[in-house]
Amino acid sequence: MLSIVGRERGIVVTAMNQAAETGPADERTLFAVLTPPGRGAVATVGVRGPRAVEIVARRFAPAAGKPLTKYPVGRVLFGRFRGSGGADEELVVGLVSRNEVEVHCHGGLAAVEAIAAALVAEGATRIDWRTWSQQIEPDLLASEALVALADARTERTADVLLDQYRGALRSTVRRIEGDLRRADAFAAAAGLSRLLGRTELGRHLTRPWRVVIAGRPNAGKSSLMNALLGFQRSIVFAEPGTTRDVLTATTALDGWPVELADTAGLRTSGDAVEAEGVERALRQVRGADLVLLVCDVTAEWSNQDRDVLATGKRALVIHHKCDLADPPSDGRPVGLAVSSLSGHGIEVLCSGIATRLVPNPPQSGEGVPINDRQTHLLKQALDAAERHQFAAAGFALAELTKP
Repeated sequence: MLSIVGRERGIVVTAMNQAAETGPADERTLFAVLTPPGRGAVATVGVRGPRAVEIVARRFAPAAGKPLTKYPVGRVLFGRFRGSGGADEELVVGLVSRNEVEVHCHGGLAAVEAIAAALVAEGATRIDWRTWSQQIEPDLLASEALVALADARTERTADVLLDQYRGALRSTVRRIEGDLRRADAFAAAAGLSRLLGRTELGRHLTRPWRVVIAGRPNAGKSSLMNALLGFQRSIVFAEPGTTRDVLTATTALDGWPVELADTAGLRTSGDAVEAEGVERALRQVRGADLVLLVCDVTAEWSNQDRDVLATGKRALVIHHKCDLADPPSDGRPVGLAVSSLSGHGIEVLCSGIATRLVPNPPQSGEGVPINDRQTHLLKQALDAAERHQFAAAGFALAELTKP
């Protein structure tokens, strides 16, 4: 099968090729578009079911003249496909099995949708690629990891998901099930707690951590964001109060995907527009995974700075503009001395952000829960294990790993 991700990695293709070739759970003939939408050179439509070859054969005429149904499995054939509007398109058809065909056509929405409409007219049912992927992988945990791989933003997060696809979470759960059979509540609870300690990491394998840059006007928030990104995304201007909306950009720090948000300066203002910008900034702070509190070393520690720390959110204090002066010893919290202008402290800051977000990165082959279903069942198992209800804990884990 071709990769359904089409991003910069080749590792997802490997995972897709490892999936078992099994038929659908029902007797329908199903098809799905397996390549991302866009103007790619080639698009792939997979067709699977008891009538897959028959349905495609009604629309496809191999150039060699012999009907598609007369060719053996494994053949790749060039020919013409009659689309929904009656127009023919030159394309390639591959006979994957007696119940599965791949149609490789010109990229672009129009060509793909014409083929899709023709397949529907012949009695096939369209499904999305996630459902298709789940059907080729009967192991539920592996299927969930396979689908999540399509949304992995970096090679590092994809590596963790590949471990889950290859059985890392299942192996960890099997060990915990052994603890339950021995009625070892302490060991079972410890194992479940370790897994649940990875839930935040698991959620962010498919979506970036949210890191909000906050502070008073003209503290250098936009300059800091640009320095972290390596290019000018935020407007940098000497006049306080320039940023009135939230500007975002995504990057990767130590291999972990991060969305940076540059917010309006925090101060009391009578201007309605600026006040709205400050309120938006505070909402971003409250919803952040990590806050970078940017403090100008040439300015006093303020009530607005204290308010950010008082939200209870994880915060990393940045003593900014350290090229102008040393951080003052006026009782402000310990932080990192950084200069966006000279670059001093930027590398240390990048490392510090990654460490705050993922303080204990998983080892190769370590189990990580990756979605709400898995987390919910692990919590059920932990609650039961702590109550010495071993059968109930085992039932929750069996539900977690069911085929």
